[in-house]
Amino acid sequence: MRIPIALTALSCCALSFSSSAYAETEPAKKALIENQRTFSLPREAVQNRFFLKEERFEFSPIIGFVPNDPMVNRITGGILVAYHFNESLAAEGAFIYSPDLGEADVKGLTKTLVQIAEQGSANVEFQQPLDKMELGATFAVRWSPVYGKISLVGEGIVNFDVYGVAGLGMLSTNLYYAQYDDALGVELGVGQRQLRIPVNLGLGINFFLSQRTALKIDARSYLYQGPVPQYDPNTPVNENRLYNTLVASFGASVFFPKMKPRMNY
Repeated sequence: MRIPIALTALSCCALSFSSSAYAETEPAKKALIENQRTFSLPREAVQNRFFLKEERFEFSPIIGFVPNDPMVNRITGGILVAYHFNESLAAEGAFIYSPDLGEADVKGLTKTLVQIAEQGSANVEFQQPLDKMELGATFAVRWSPVYGKISLVGEGIVNFDVYGVAGLGMLSTNLYYAQYDDALGVELGVGQRQLRIPVNLGLGINFFLSQRTALKIDARSYLYQGPVPQYDPNTPVNENRLYNTLVASFGASVFFPKMKPRMNY
């Protein structure tokens, strides 16, 4: 009789211990499952961002130049205005102006080509076309798919984002023909103003200094159709080709209202 009683008591103890252990491990299981669900959600690449551009205006005065024109120097200035619908998408308007300084803009290559042509055959007339960008205005969509942090000096951390732009606009250019003159050397003649409707494509990066200001590096191409260069004034050209005016610029951005931080833990 003592053995069954002992077995019964031992079974009761085991059942009590099992229930107690289950009661203790059940919250841990729930916590583990909840933790796994939390970590399965997508997380921001940068957890702490002190710039949130959503519903902000961005005003960016810029200064730059045209690096891909071998015939003339073009220095540009302007302003970019953008409204950010969210952190990735914005609408942008850009205005760029480049002063026409006449013969002071002409590069050495243009002068060399005109002089070589003058020293060549006397029966061939030569003129070097120069297409000077003067005014540019574009309306574009800006997309910012990449952002992050970078350490530039010492332990200082700078937030940045990379964006692309695509849109349409207007481009005003002055077309000159450089020819050789015995008294003046190289003469430009009278410029012919031309209006183009270019496709505007570009890339840029913002380095955020505070929740209101950023440094900007921007490069964009104005792509348009135009007549093939006419080097002989007596032979008209009726063909077109694709032109690319590249504008590289640097500037600063100011955001209104001030951007708010996002803190993720």
